[in-house]
Amino acid sequence: MMQRLSLLCVCALVTLYGHKGALSLAPTYGERGSDLGMRVFQQVVRSKPLDNVVLSPHGVASILGMLLPGAHGETRRQLLSALRYKKNGPYRMLKKLHKTLTAKSNQDVVLIANAMFSQVGFPVEAPFLSANKANFQCDSRGLDFSDPQGAAEQINEWVSNKTKGHIPSLIRADMLDSALTRLVAVNAVYFKGLWKSRFQPENTKMRPFTTGNGDVVKVPMMSQLSVFGIGIASTPQGVKYKVIELPYHGGAISMLIVLPSEDDVPLSRIVPHINTTALQGWSKLLSMRKVRLLIPRFTADVEVDLQASLSALGVSDMFSDSKADFRHLSAEPIHVSKALQKAKVVVNEDGTKAAAATTAILLARSSPPWVTVDRPFLFLIRHNPTGTVLFMGQINQP
Repeated sequence: MMQRLSLLCVCALVTLYGHKGALSLAPTYGERGSDLGMRVFQQVVRSKPLDNVVLSPHGVASILGMLLPGAHGETRRQLLSALRYKKNGPYRMLKKLHKTLTAKSNQDVVLIANAMFSQVGFPVEAPFLSANKANFQCDSRGLDFSDPQGAAEQINEWVSNKTKGHIPSLIRADMLDSALTRLVAVNAVYFKGLWKSRFQPENTKMRPFTTGNGDVVKVPMMSQLSVFGIGIASTPQGVKYKVIELPYHGGAISMLIVLPSEDDVPLSRIVPHINTTALQGWSKLLSMRKVRLLIPRFTADVEVDLQASLSALGVSDMFSDSKADFRHLSAEPIHVSKALQKAKVVVNEDGTKAAAATTAILLARSSPPWVTVDRPFLFLIRHNPTGTVLFMGQINQP
């Protein structure tokens, strides 16, 4: 009987923004995986143009990277093709990437945790487990899926611990099949950045925001007068859009905010053009300017089923009980029954005390322009040294 491999992915982001990293033109493994995750994001928002959507591109790439050592034949070819990894041995690079992202300098900001929960007694190939241990510091533990409620509780407890309680539950018992579930792969990403230049809570005021469907609502708008990297980019069709970079404390991670330059241009005209090549180009466009920046305080908590998006991008065999080939994972034939990601983003005033804005002194003392993010926007949270996009979101209503 064909068995079922349950694959579940979780990601959580909490709180806040970056700095330009020089990127080589050849994409890094962080960028390759992020690029796939960004294409998944584009697929999701196409069906939800007016919703808030949050996704971790790196989380999507991590789960597929964890499955890769177990895949064979066409299933493996589809994974490699989507991830744009070389045919043999990207694993050393993945190990290096994971190590960089989870380095001591990032440990208070980014937590990445991976685990494989397998049915007690289910024979998982040792090389598959050791590859994931080496590349992703992946925990492996046995669970009894014949008790779906108990198994779900244990997985959710692990996720809650790894995301510091921000994603208290990832899976429901009804996602697990008591007779068929063999393995659940989980990736958790938790991010809590502190602004390099803090927004003072007393400057936050209720201001109008035009939502994706055209309604005008009052939202808490944070405000600060500071120096930010700002630029104007354009799509191949000539649609202009603003890019604003807000650094997080430490400088390795930034939040980039993207919105159309013209008020009447919908966000959907820009989304299809946001990829790692565009991101590389932005670093040349941004110039440091003293502005009064107004952005909404927002929280978004979103669950995304990845199966349709991955299938549309050519990763479909792993979901098929007749086509999936995971012979290097287990001698028993298995397929992926579910690929899901939960992400949470909280963006607020919190952060370190305002850094001394010495750069401000070098700029003209004319009255600084206002930059107001008061309609639907995209945000990306990026680890600059590796080009890895940890989170990406579309906010239609803060």
